[in-house]
Amino acid sequence: MNSLRIALTELRRITAGRLAKLVIVALVLVPTLYAGLYLYANHDPYAHFDELPAALIVEDTGATTIDGTKIDAGRDVADKLLKSGDFDWSEVSAATAEKDIREGDYYFALRIPEGFSRTLTGAERLDPEQAQIQVITNDANSYLSTTIATNVTDKVRDAIASEVSEQAAANFLLGISDLRSGLVKAADGAAKLEKGAVTLRDGAGKLATGAGDLQDGLNTIEGKVSDLPTKTRELANGARKVADANGEIAATGQRAATAVDDAVAAYESNRDDLDARLQAQGLDEQQRAEVLAIYDRGSAPLDRVDQRVGDVSGQLDQLASGADQVADGNEQLADAMPDLVAGISSADDGAGELSTGATKLRDGAAQLATGAGDLKKGLQDGAAQAPATNEELRDRIASTIADPVAIDSVSEAKASSYGAGLAPFFLALGAWIGGYVLFLLVRPISTRALAANQTPLRVALGGWLTPALIGVAQMVVVLVVVGLAVDITPVNWLGTLGFLLLTSATFIAIVHMLNALLGAPGQFLGLVLMVVQLVTAGGTFPWQTIPEPLHWLHHVLPMSYAVDGLRQLMYGGLSGRVVADALVLAAFLVGALLLTSYGARRQRVWTPKRVRPEIAI
Repeated sequence: MNSLRIALTELRRITAGRLAKLVIVALVLVPTLYAGLYLYANHDPYAHFDELPAALIVEDTGATTIDGTKIDAGRDVADKLLKSGDFDWSEVSAATAEKDIREGDYYFALRIPEGFSRTLTGAERLDPEQAQIQVITNDANSYLSTTIATNVTDKVRDAIASEVSEQAAANFLLGISDLRSGLVKAADGAAKLEKGAVTLRDGAGKLATGAGDLQDGLNTIEGKVSDLPTKTRELANGARKVADANGEIAATGQRAATAVDDAVAAYESNRDDLDARLQAQGLDEQQRAEVLAIYDRGSAPLDRVDQRVGDVSGQLDQLASGADQVADGNEQLADAMPDLVAGISSADDGAGELSTGATKLRDGAAQLATGAGDLKKGLQDGAAQAPATNEELRDRIASTIADPVAIDSVSEAKASSYGAGLAPFFLALGAWIGGYVLFLLVRPISTRALAANQTPLRVALGGWLTPALIGVAQMVVVLVVVGLAVDITPVNWLGTLGFLLLTSATFIAIVHMLNALLGAPGQFLGLVLMVVQLVTAGGTFPWQTIPEPLHWLHHVLPMSYAVDGLRQLMYGGLSGRVVADALVLAAFLVGALLLTSYGARRQRVWTPKRVRPEIAI
């Protein structure tokens, strides 16, 4: 009797009768029922979130920015959520939402409070404050609803933060653009100021030179006019004496002219008297005429003298008047000369001060020109450092600042859905459960083979082959159902099937070993071992997240390697790890069969405990 004959004998035993065959079919379907139904129910729960009722409370009434723009951030957020269709949103009042969440009509609620928009605009009023979005949950409805609601609020917060950041960045960049324009204009103004300061410096230099020359000239003039007040006073006194003398001469001329006039008048008056006397002497008219003609000869020189004396008297009068005016002018000159000299001295002092001030102005203008040049350069450098932007570039920069990191997800191996992510774990778990339930029907050790004195290894292989063959059927059915009915399609069909068969054979060998060595306690230990592997295999969360004292169990239990290998094959991961996982499972398989052989060897000896076991099934 070889191992195959032992296995076939056991297979005929458990399939004898119609009901037994149905039991075998049921056992074949156990992994499918377990893994298939669970994966079907959890294939893609995220795709049905739109059927999850959630409440939306909008109390925000909007706000107005500093530039007068009306914003209604709360309403905008609500409209986007309602339009997204991510959940079955209903906009209700706060009281209604709280009541319905307590009663389980809504899983959670988002509340956008009053003043939400105004808080968002607080930064531009230099009154920054975080805007609040309240999430209302009730774990009595579902614990995951709180997690889901938190994820939703995180997304809403990130979207609002991105939008607000983009607007703030746009305003900031616009301010930089305006600042750059101002810097360019200021640089142009500084250039003009520099040019003007250079011109002022040159002009101030010329003014200082001219003021120095003026001071030198005034010093010379001041030295030469210092005795002018005395001399002009002497000149005024002399002019006054001349004017007085000229007055006396004019008076004398007037007396002479008067005397001549009197002489002319007397001459004319004496002619009449002469004519009368000649007539009295008895001279006739002719005789008198001859005498008067001789008399009249003296009138001509007298008239000439009268005319000359009159002319000279008039000239003397003019001379006297002019001398008097000259005297008056000299007196005025003499009176004004001290002021003139003092003014020249003041002008000299002023020219000195002007020269000093012009020199300072020239130096200051030079410093101004240098400073204006530095200012121009600084403004030009500042303008050059401030980027030149247009509206399109500012929008792109603002968008980048608001959302600076784009996630480019590159997956070495990717699960298509939530259910696909859990599939390796539940397929491995289904293989263990499928192997476990088989030994509710299959005998781990053939007593007939033991009685026939077969070798322990042959007995062990014979007891393992029967459930292993049923395990092949289990794995084929579960993979077909999961791949075709549940639509969780492995990347490597043949590799996944082969690895599942190895997993099933290994798990069956381990459960077989426990039953062969320990009997009924071994069956219970198989259940305990399944529970331990549920925790340590890392099927849902990474194994590093389990408590540290359990880490070593992850490395020594076979389901950890079964889950890892199935992940690589189903998602298209690294084949090298699959080989390592397969070698570990094969080692568990061989080790379990060897220990089962040891158990078969022990059972060749009958003991009282074996005849009457303390625990029997």
